[in-house]
Amino acid sequence: MYCAKPAKIAGPFLLLLSMLLLTMLGSVPALAQVDPSGEWAPRFHEDQPERIPGPEIGDYLGLPINAAARLRGDSWDASLLTLPEHQCKPHPSDYAWRGPANLRIWKEIDTATQQVIAYHTHISWQAPERTIYMDGRPHPPEYAAHTWQGFSTGKWDGDILTVTTTHLKVGWIRRNGIPRSDKATVTEHIMRHDGYLTVMVIINDPVYLTEPFVRTTDWVADPRQQIAPYPCEAVVEIERPEGYVPHHLPGTNTFLSEFPAKYHIPEEAARGGAETMYPEYKVKLKQMMSASPTKTAQNTTAK
Repeated sequence: MYCAKPAKIAGPFLLLLSMLLLTMLGSVPALAQVDPSGEWAPRFHEDQPERIPGPEIGDYLGLPINAAARLRGDSWDASLLTLPEHQCKPHPSDYAWRGPANLRIWKEIDTATQQVIAYHTHISWQAPERTIYMDGRPHPPEYAAHTWQGFSTGKWDGDILTVTTTHLKVGWIRRNGIPRSDKATVTEHIMRHDGYLTVMVIINDPVYLTEPFVRTTDWVADPRQQIAPYPCEAVVEIERPEGYVPHHLPGTNTFLSEFPAKYHIPEEAARGGAETMYPEYKVKLKQMMSASPTKTAQNTTAK
């Protein structure tokens, strides 16, 4: 009789213990992802000429643009940035990674469930802050407001944080006038490898791109980093007639020929397009240059 008493409670006790363990395991992710949170310092060796001094006027190489985007680029004037309404605008979130981008990432956790419900980012240039929702909420309807940061949702693909962004204001994919429309959808893959962070940005734009445009940007962990405030005050830098917007009318931008002339490439190549993204284009470029080198040189210096 002494030995029979524990046997009577063993079944219910083990059942209760099993249910408790299942509940605990159910609240913990099956695989802990690599958290991208932290302070990150940018590295500019990748695409340094484009990111520091800036891209040259008329350099559309490697961009899968269409004729509409090319016209926007040709019409753009850098003096646009002297207008007060353009002086304090941040980079849109798909370009903000390019910097100047000392970066902070932190996560927001629900106290009751201890689940990550959002990641937040802060970038040094113009101090934009962005929210990437991780709680499964849907994107808003098409008519919802568009902003510089857009509306972003994230999910884990293994150790890669994949982010989908919609509802962006009109922005740019290169700082020489090449635009990105407000119809674009942006996919980002945020990847951490120990003290290194890589962000891949994929832009799908039905208005200005004929193919997706892809680029990556890198950072290294910097736990001592302190990001300073970025106050911005718009001022009148150049006196202009009221309502004037710096621009170039079609066919009047004489700066466009400087880039191909400087690097001795055909003007056709400088005009970009999806073809110029791929390694095979090097073969075509050599053929164009060898077919008529004298004519190419004349064309690139005459305009």
